[in-house]
Amino acid sequence: MKKNLKIMLQYYKPYRRVFFTDMFFAVLDAAVALGIPLIIRYITSTLIFLPAGQMIPGILKISILLVFMVGVACYSKYYISNYGHVMGAQMERDMRKNLFDHLQKLSFSFYDDQKVGQLMSRVTNDLFDITELLHHGPENIMLSCLKIVGSFVILFGINVKLGIAAFCILPVMFVFGFFVSKRMRRAFRENRKKIAEINAQIEDNLSGIRVVKSFANEDIEHDKFMVGNNGFLEAKKNSYFYMGFWHAGLGAFTTLIQVIVIVTGTVLLARGQIDVTDLVTFLLYISVFTDPIRVLIDFTEQFQNGYTGFERMMEIMNIEPDIRDSENAIVAPELKGEIVFQNVSFRYNKESDKVLSHINLKIPKGAYYALVGSSGAGKTTLCSLIPRFYEATEGTIFVDGYDIKSLTLKSLRDQIGMVQQDVYLFAGTIYENILYGRPNATEEEVYEAAKNANAHDFIMSLPNGYQTDIGQRGIKLSGGQKQRLSIARVFLKNPPILIFDEATSALDNESEKVVQESLEKLAKDRTTLVIAHRLTTIENAQRILVLTEDGIAEEGTHEELLEKGGIYQKLYQIHDLGITN
Repeated sequence: MKKNLKIMLQYYKPYRRVFFTDMFFAVLDAAVALGIPLIIRYITSTLIFLPAGQMIPGILKISILLVFMVGVACYSKYYISNYGHVMGAQMERDMRKNLFDHLQKLSFSFYDDQKVGQLMSRVTNDLFDITELLHHGPENIMLSCLKIVGSFVILFGINVKLGIAAFCILPVMFVFGFFVSKRMRRAFRENRKKIAEINAQIEDNLSGIRVVKSFANEDIEHDKFMVGNNGFLEAKKNSYFYMGFWHAGLGAFTTLIQVIVIVTGTVLLARGQIDVTDLVTFLLYISVFTDPIRVLIDFTEQFQNGYTGFERMMEIMNIEPDIRDSENAIVAPELKGEIVFQNVSFRYNKESDKVLSHINLKIPKGAYYALVGSSGAGKTTLCSLIPRFYEATEGTIFVDGYDIKSLTLKSLRDQIGMVQQDVYLFAGTIYENILYGRPNATEEEVYEAAKNANAHDFIMSLPNGYQTDIGQRGIKLSGGQKQRLSIARVFLKNPPILIFDEATSALDNESEKVVQESLEKLAKDRTTLVIAHRLTTIENAQRILVLTEDGIAEEGTHEELLEKGGIYQKLYQIHDLGITN
């Protein structure tokens, strides 16, 4: 906790001027609150006993002073509420930015074990309450401490016995607060977890809404959602139990302080040990004294809400990216595309079996290689190692003689283009999605990329052409159209190395033909790796690699592999039989 609080304090640095100004006005506000009862004491104990000629001018002067003090308090509250809140919101924005940037750095292996809805909850919901904490936290502590200490000094100055009576219950009150606040913090943390689970459930349901409706399983999804929703309610009940206990207990303590002061003051008044003016002043200060205690009560709840969100944020921030630039990494020059695997093995974690085992492979620059094999043989994994989406467990991968670990991730990935079976298009327009391949490209270059991908004609047939909104994940487009946009995006990127991951396997024959033409045009004069499901699409490959669980089992051209009569021939016969049927 100490380490997290130290990190949290660092977010105040860019806003030091606003922070200290906020604290200054908080001090002024506290000074006004402490000063007014003293002025009232002077009026009731001295001023009202003066002759009329002296009392009236004195009242006027004090009235002017009180109006000025009210004005100071008014502007102080305005500054605190306005600029202080903006400062808190800016710090919340900075935290959310840092968290988002950190999530961008984490590798595929992190996301393999995460739910998108839960991560979204950490970026959004978990930080909602941090603004109030960052703004009001220091201010409330400052105000409360000043008022409590100031009241303490003044009250003991008025009457020591009455001061002791007022403060004697404080130690018990703080012990109570300490123990209950620990349980509140655990309860609020459980709330955060539950709302993250609900977000994950909603995200999963809405993303797969077409599957849900196709199976008419709305009732099942409703039941799944209600499990999480009821779990959240139970967590809320638990936190509200401690919150209620907290408010009731500390509220009772503050009321008890007032009761003790009234009873003790009445006894002292009866004994002649205090006069009525001092007792009235004392009672006025009791409200000044108990009010910051209530503020601290509210702050504790506020702290639990805000800090548990920050704590969950730091859980993510403390995860170190397992793939990052090495200390001496260099920016990759313009690559030609020769790729060499030297004794490369890979497993997803220490407990899992090897997906790839001792792969040795050399792909010349500009070559067109295809990877085939049964599911789980490691085809996609092998290709994912080249841009370092995953890190090889053993061995080394070279591009143009450079160990890929010696190159910066950005400069390496900038020169690798990927077209996948599961095309991801962003919500927005067609133009924006193509431009994603090279954000600084000109309008003419975007159009040229679309033409090369055989996409220009269908784009122009749409009502708004390139400015057509394609919906979430391109839902308004067909599979072939989405695939051609993804190819146009890579055309615009213009990388020397290409990876096609079963890019046509989900398309109908007509769409496949159009997309295949686009892919072949894109692959010209580039080093190309194709993961193939439909073997007819790779018959022209310069080299075909057959992957099994034991590594590269066969290698050769289409004709050479058919003549061998091995694994490839069997795969081809099965595929050919499937087409015939």
